[in-house]
Amino acid sequence: MARPVEFDRVKARDRALALFWRKGYLATSLADLTAATGLSRSSFYASFGEKRALFIECLDLFAERTRQLLLDARTTMPPVDAIEHFFAHSFDGVGAVRDTWGCMMVNTVLEAAGVDDGLRSRASDLLQRMNALFVDTLVAAGLPLSDAEIWADIIMTLNEGLRVESRRRVPGDRRRVQVRTMIGMLRVAIATSSPHIGDRRNPRRTS
Repeated sequence: MARPVEFDRVKARDRALALFWRKGYLATSLADLTAATGLSRSSFYASFGEKRALFIECLDLFAERTRQLLLDARTTMPPVDAIEHFFAHSFDGVGAVRDTWGCMMVNTVLEAAGVDDGLRSRASDLLQRMNALFVDTLVAAGLPLSDAEIWADIIMTLNEGLRVESRRRVPGDRRRVQVRTMIGMLRVAIATSSPHIGDRRNPRRTS
């Protein structure tokens, strides 16, 4: 008798993540999730618990993968190049279809605002961790901490705006021009900055 195919939780979770990313938390039904994962309702509950628990797991994983994109780039290239790489690959690297899905963290803040404060707060905290990573990267690039915090806010504002624009299907070429402009301005700011010794020795923690 042939052995049954073993359940691959990672693959099932990634299918659920893609579904949540595309449709959002509220619009994704249990029927959608069981169809995407290939699980019965009882198997779904046994593997993932309730829908909200799985969504939070997927949201956290999405955030970690987003952070890792920048962290990996920093191991092989200068800090500002790593930021430019992050923007290029967090759009162009996801494929033509997913390019229009925006960012799961930003989507969740917008969807959950005034509806689910717990999910909104969690997504906001994850975005703040991304902001802190940008600060750390900018300090490594030579900006004093005070300037790095301002520039990180600018980068995050652009980042979040671009994700919303992607859902509006604004052409990718237009978004790339915005990124190139910001990177150019950032390089000038770094070249003309006067880092403070104390700031460079005490960058904001990213954990």
